[in-house]
Amino acid sequence: MLIIDSIQTVWTPAIEAAPGTVSQLRETAQGLVHFAKASGACVILVGHVTKDGQIAGPRVIEHMVDTVLYFEGDGSHQFRILRAVKNRFGPGDEIGVFEMTDKGLAEVANPSDLFLSEFDASAPGMAVFAGIEGTRPLLVEIQALVAPSPLATPRRAVIGWDTGRLAMVIAVLQAHCGVSLAGHDVYLNVAGGLRIREPAADLAAAAALISSLSATPLPERCVYFGEIGLSGAIRPVSRVGARLREALKLGFERAVTPGDGARTKKTAAKMAIDAVDTLAALTAHCAGAHPPPQDPRTPGQG
Repeated sequence: MLIIDSIQTVWTPAIEAAPGTVSQLRETAQGLVHFAKASGACVILVGHVTKDGQIAGPRVIEHMVDTVLYFEGDGSHQFRILRAVKNRFGPGDEIGVFEMTDKGLAEVANPSDLFLSEFDASAPGMAVFAGIEGTRPLLVEIQALVAPSPLATPRRAVIGWDTGRLAMVIAVLQAHCGVSLAGHDVYLNVAGGLRIREPAADLAAAAALISSLSATPLPERCVYFGEIGLSGAIRPVSRVGARLREALKLGFERAVTPGDGARTKKTAAKMAIDAVDTLAALTAHCAGAHPPPQDPRTPGQG
C-alpha cells in the first residue's frame, strides 16, 4: 500500500508549474495510477478539502481514481463517517461508521443500535427514521423542538438535514393539515452527527414536529419513513424490506410507511404496519398516540 499525503504537494520536474496546479496534479496522479496498475499496489491519494468539505483546488483527480472517499465528523461528536461518493467498480454512497475512542478509531459493527442508544421514547418530538445509506439500512433518531417564538421572524435551525426540506414540510403541514408553526421557533437535529440526504426522512421529521408541537410522545417501538409531496401525499420509497428488517432486528414492532399496506405486511409479517397515503393521515396517527402522564401538582396540564 502506498499513501500519498498530500497530492497537492507532489510535483514532477517534467512539468514547469508549481505544485497543486492543474497540470501538476494531472501528471503526478496519472503517474501514480500507472504505477498502481503495473505493480498491483493499492494507492491512496490524500487531498486537501475546503471548509465546505469539497476537494480544494482542481478536481481533475476525481475522474482519474477508482473511488473517492470523504472522512466526515468533528470533535463535538464521537462518530466518524467514511463515505464513498464515487466507486468505479461498485455502488456509490456507501458508508463506514467509526467511533473515536481513547485508543483511536474503532469500527461500529451495528451503527443503528449505537445511534439509538440514548433514545427516549417518552419524550415528545422524538422519532426514529429507518433510512438507507448506500446499501446499508440505518436507524437514526430525529429530534424536533417547537417552541413559541418571541421574535417577529421565528427561527428555523437544522443540524444534519436539508433546511429547504424542513421549510417544505412545515409549509405542507400548514396548507394541508392545518398545523401552523408560524409563531414558533423550530429546531431539528439528527442525533449522532449523521447527515441525512434521503427524501424518505420527510415522514419522520413531520411526525417529530407534530409530536413536539402537541407535547405528545409518539408510539413506542415505531419507525417512520416516506417522502412527502407538495400536495400532501406520501410517496413510496425504495428498499422497504431492508428498512423493516433492520427495525425488526432492533426490537421495533410498528412502522408508519407509505404505499400499499398489504404489500408491506408481506415484507415484515411480524410488524404492525400503518400505511398512510396523506400527511393528514399521519397527523391523525400522531394525535392517537398516548399523551404524557399528568403532573399531580398541576391538575389539567400534561
